[in-house]
Parts: sequence; structure tokens; C-alpha cells
Amino acid sequence: MQPTANPNAYKILVVDDDPDIVELLEYNLRKEGYEVASAPDGRKALEVAPQFAPDIILLDVMMPHLDGIAACRQLREQPKFKDTYIIFLTARAEEFSEVAAFDAGADDFIAKPIKPRALLSRLAAFVRRDKDPQQTSDTIEINGLKIDRTGFAVYQEGRKITLPKKEFELLAFLAASPHKVFGRDELLQNIWGNDVFVLARTVDVHVRKVREKVGDHHIQTIKGVGYKFNTDN
Repeated sequence: MQPTANPNAYKILVVDDDPDIVELLEYNLRKEGYEVASAPDGRKALEVAPQFAPDIILLDVMMPHLDGIAACRQLREQPKFKDTYIIFLTARAEEFSEVAAFDAGADDFIAKPIKPRALLSRLAAFVRRDKDPQQTSDTIEINGLKIDRTGFAVYQEGRKITLPKKEFELLAFLAASPHKVFGRDELLQNIWGNDVFVLARTVDVHVRKVREKVGDHHIQTIKGVGYKFNTDN
């Protein structure tokens, strides 16, 4: 199907071998103003992507000819797709599949059946960050939390929650990039810095303490990879 022509629209490539899913996504994405192209498998996606130059790729895992993991890895090897936002769509809930997706270069991971509203919300958040990457608001309001980065305070439904400095920095860092997965080493480097020797286990302990104070559902564990801030209720 031919993509629409809107020079200001973000371009999304949908890659899935299920025509019903492709049709559902194309309809909802075009309704939101995105420019959309599609491919039925990984091999075709590698042909379409250089011509279409997508900003975002929605990529199924299990496909004929070339699966999503292999396609993602090959796309990431090309400089033009180094920063493309790649979201995996899959019915497979196995842990190894999710780990393999992130290892191949995925930015996010959505399980089927796909909820269009949740997907569109996630895409809108990416577009906002992409349009203004230097925006560093002093306050983050997300998923029922208000995080005041200058006052080192967290509010939940008007109630102030006091966190020690490192726990606060960990929560604020994850909340500033919702749905982006950070490995333990990356979190250690950003929160504790290179000059302090701490074990990776330190991250797990701080995540547990933050969850005890603000709720379990805000920080999601991606087994074998790390953590991400979860905006899905």
C-alpha cells in the first residue's frame, strides 16, 4: 500500500506477516497523521526501509524469510538506521525473545494483542521527545507521579513521598525516558558515576526500595536486560 505524502508527518514502517494486524495498524496510524508503509517480512523490510526512510519501525518477531531479530540487527548495522526508533511487536512472551530483541537493538517491546490506544500513546511520547530532545523540565508528571527534580520531591495523588537522593535520582532518570530500557551498568554510570565503585546489585536494591515507596508497577524489570519506567497502568 502506498504511503500518504505529508512532508511534516513522522514516517512509520509496519513489518508483520499478518495482513489483519498490518491493516489495523495502518488505519490507526494514518488516522493520527503518520505516514505509513508496510512490509510482510524482514527481507522485504530491508528493501523498503532505505527508500521510505522511516522514523519509527514496528517490527514483528516471528516472520518468514527473515525474522524480526535478524532484520533489526541488519538495520542497526546501517548508519542511517542507527537512531531509528524500533518497537518489536510479538505474541511470544518468552523471556529469551525479549532479551534477544533488545540485544539486537530494539528500543521498545509491545506484546500482542496490540492495543492501538496504548501504542499511539507510546508513539506520541516518542515524537514529543524527538521534536524537543533538549527539553529538561524541572518537573515530570507521569503515571500518577509528580517528580520535582529541583526540590528532590515526589508526589503521588498530592501526598509527598520522601526518597533518599540516589533513590530519587534513579526514579527521575527512568521517568525522564519512559519505556526506554536501561541496563544495570548504564544506570550505575548515570546515577553513581564512574568514580564510585558499586556493584550492579546496588541498582536492584535501590529499585526494590523505590518500589516499596511509590508502588511496584512504575518500574518494570526486563529480565536479563535491566529496567524501564512503565507508563501502562
